[in-house]
Amino acid sequence: MKRNTIQNTISGRIDLPINTPPQSHIQEFTDADKAFERLAELYEESTRFLQDAFETVSKAKTAKARFRAFYPEVSLRTTTHTRVDSRLAFGYVSGPGVFTTNVTRPHLFRSYLTRQIELLIDNHDAPVCIGHSKTPIPLHFAFEEGKSVSSFAEDQLDRPLRDVFDAPDLANTDDSIVNNQNDADLINTEMPLAPFTAQRIDYSLHRLAHYTATSPDHFQNFVLFTNYQFYID
Repeated sequence: MKRNTIQNTISGRIDLPINTPPQSHIQEFTDADKAFERLAELYEESTRFLQDAFETVSKAKTAKARFRAFYPEVSLRTTTHTRVDSRLAFGYVSGPGVFTTNVTRPHLFRSYLTRQIELLIDNHDAPVCIGHSKTPIPLHFAFEEGKSVSSFAEDQLDRPLRDVFDAPDLANTDDSIVNNQNDADLINTEMPLAPFTAQRIDYSLHRLAHYTATSPDHFQNFVLFTNYQFYID
């Protein structure tokens, strides 16, 4: 498949064309392990695309296109108020609708994602759908710990890095879902399937690594803060 090329119009002028990896068709799964493997595959394709593009642009010191790749997404559609085990506080949705969430670092959350998907399929007798979301992956989040966007390479480009790649957007990296401040109650609106978005999780993972010099892979289930009173408050 050829990469999609889209003309990006900014302020009435044609800017760099946008190159994206091929967008795969949405697939339905009734097997949680296979659904997870598809999530991981899509994530790997997207992050590899951005990493390769950054390496190419860094070597050329110029860019003739803007590069964009997307987080994978898992969604569930149900039309009934299915009775579920009320003892569970997770693994089900409260009523009819379309529920979605984008996903990052799937291998880091393998057991969590597989368990949640398995429960959703079993509790609602419906498949989950796996595909690309509409949320771009910021270049800085396409690299795991130990690798990063080189400031030297950024300085060598003939235009700002943000003109070529998506960057973290703090305006959309918030806790609106978990704080119940989203508009999910509106008719025909997709409702959240998880309390945090992929970009919000990426931001937190990078903060943990930054402040502790430790990869999130090595953290246990709980983090005890012994400093930074502001963050605790």
